[in-house]
Amino acid sequence: MSDQSPADAVYEVSPGTSPVVLAMPHTGTHVPPAIMARLNELGQTVSDTDWHIHRLYDGLLPDATKVRALFSRYVIDANRDPEGVSLYPGQNTTTLVPTIDFDNNPIWAEGQEPGAQDIAERLAAFHRPYHAAVAAELKRVKDIHGIAVLFDCHSIRSNIPFLFEGTLPDLNLGTNGGTSCAPEIEAAALAAAKASDYTSVLNGRFKGGWTTRHYGRPEEGIHAIQLELAQSTHLASEALPFDYDPAKAEKLRKTLADMLGRIEAYALSVSTRA
Repeated sequence: MSDQSPADAVYEVSPGTSPVVLAMPHTGTHVPPAIMARLNELGQTVSDTDWHIHRLYDGLLPDATKVRALFSRYVIDANRDPEGVSLYPGQNTTTLVPTIDFDNNPIWAEGQEPGAQDIAERLAAFHRPYHAAVAAELKRVKDIHGIAVLFDCHSIRSNIPFLFEGTLPDLNLGTNGGTSCAPEIEAAALAAAKASDYTSVLNGRFKGGWTTRHYGRPEEGIHAIQLELAQSTHLASEALPFDYDPAKAEKLRKTLADMLGRIEAYALSVSTRA
């Protein structure tokens, strides 16, 4: 469900009673017409979307809250610092309002690149409302349980030379070097990854984006962890049209359900409202 009308929807919220909140900042593909007209042909494909992530996670943890951005990351990236500070200094990355795709190709028509006023408007219209919804849901479930766990759901192509060398592991867990969540939550997620047939890494190339770093305050009872999935784990092809592969996805869903279940079990075990 959403607390907005379809015409003005920036995000959708499905509230649940679990201490776990699933955030999905990059699954949206909507680009307002005025912005779409400024993108070049490549940009209009919105290829750097986290394709089908909302479908992949659907029903895995029935009582979990879901907050999903509906706008494309090419409009504005909901997982970037609103001040424009780089998450990975010294490494190639994309910006708050991207000017290039993940292969370092321009995505805007010549002379149509977003300026400071565009960024300010998109922060107000998209970035802040989405994060207000995330913050509200974290507060709501923390009021229920005395603890809230934000699980930030992502995916990316497994081979992107501009961003990283070689092939990305299947499961890339990020806790900002162990600072964004309790060690038990990190350990629960890693145990599920290690129990699977998938390759995995903790705090490798992807240590957690702005969402994880911003909300992860374990000392206040709010924990955050990011999972970046290699898209080869659930897509038929890591190229347009980025079709969902039901067989691959069903296998992966079992591992994801195990991971979320372990995290939820820990959160419930330490709930101060039980």
